[in-house]
Amino acid sequence: MSGSGRVVSELHVTDTGGGGPTVVFLHGNPTSSYLWRHVIGALGERFRCVAVDLIGMGESPKPPIAYDWNDHRRYLTPVLDRLDAPFWLVGHDWGIGLALEYARTRSGRVRGVAIAEGHLRPLASWDEFDEGGRELFRLLRDPVEGRRMVEDDNVFLSTVLPGGTIRELTPQELSAYAAPYPTPQSRHPIWKWVTQIPIAGDPPETHRVLTANWEWLGTTDTPVMLLAATPGAVLGPEQVRRISPRVRIRNVGEGLHFLPEDRPAEIAAELTEWMH
Repeated sequence: MSGSGRVVSELHVTDTGGGGPTVVFLHGNPTSSYLWRHVIGALGERFRCVAVDLIGMGESPKPPIAYDWNDHRRYLTPVLDRLDAPFWLVGHDWGIGLALEYARTRSGRVRGVAIAEGHLRPLASWDEFDEGGRELFRLLRDPVEGRRMVEDDNVFLSTVLPGGTIRELTPQELSAYAAPYPTPQSRHPIWKWVTQIPIAGDPPETHRVLTANWEWLGTTDTPVMLLAATPGAVLGPEQVRRISPRVRIRNVGEGLHFLPEDRPAEIAAELTEWMH
């Protein structure tokens, strides 16, 4: 990724600069802005690319906070508010919910939102969870055994991340992802994200936000594009078509959950055509 990192409002932000339209990249769990390096590289000099490390993740600080939805919003919003508007938002995994909430609550500041592989709406029960990950995530959510698996055994970075790509991540790439999380304590934000998936109304704030986002998607005039893959893992076209026929759907090819690792060139091509 080109450009230099700097701390803005306590979050680490990488900004390529340039005079083109601004596009902001938001990652999810357990990644960082590193997830977007190939996509940003493929966009060339046509756009100013801004990639954010969420609080507790990547090169951002890990203060002693709850790491719930309110905290992520509290740290992210000032960073986005400082950018010249309007700009484009691109979100993966939890970056989807954060991007859509910002677009929904900051009318006029966002040109459009591209989304890939994350939960768009609350789940009524565990039966609605994607079948491939249902039992694993039920276990990971447990405050004793699940927390031990994530923080002590490092299962997200050792198993979930490499298992969520079609291509095999190199040792150097795996090391880059793991670098911000050398200790069990440093991996606490990863485990807290697992507990934020809204299932049967819990946790209430994430349930509220994703419900409002889901309803907003059905009525907004803000351009929204779904970047889907085959087979994917969490979010497919059939879910999006139930919201609004106006959502643009593009299949970027073969991929699992971490699409920016599997299909960066295709994602960059779709974004370039969409944001021209």
